[in-house]
Amino acid sequence: MDQLFIESTKNSPEISLNPSGSIKLKGRSIHENVHEFYKSMLAWIEEYIKEPADTTFVDVQLEYFNSASAKYIVMLLQKLKDVKLKDKKYYVNWFYEAGDEDILERGEYFASVLDMDFNFVEMS
Repeated sequence: MDQLFIESTKNSPEISLNPSGSIKLKGRSIHENVHEFYKSMLAWIEEYIKEPADTTFVDVQLEYFNSASAKYIVMLLQKLKDVKLKDKKYYVNWFYEAGDEDILERGEYFASVLDMDFNFVEMS
């Protein structure tokens, strides 16, 4: 399985997916066509969860995302819960800027809805 890397733009996040167990989203996600953008990421995740690394680290460092993007972030995290079914571990690190209560609250909401443990990391 190959690594997938998508460079960030002013409207889309950097995405770095590595079969060694590193999954990263960083930047802004305010696409007009989120389905087209996230399609390759979700396809990669489908393949990855068939034979995941022993430990998967998910780093979400989004400074802003719209509601359409939120749907795909939830889909990504939901699929990653399947890693646990293969007796593997995963960790979600949710990064937010100091004082950015909106991003923190969205992460807390996702963790609650998905019934997942997140590590909330405040950046200064």
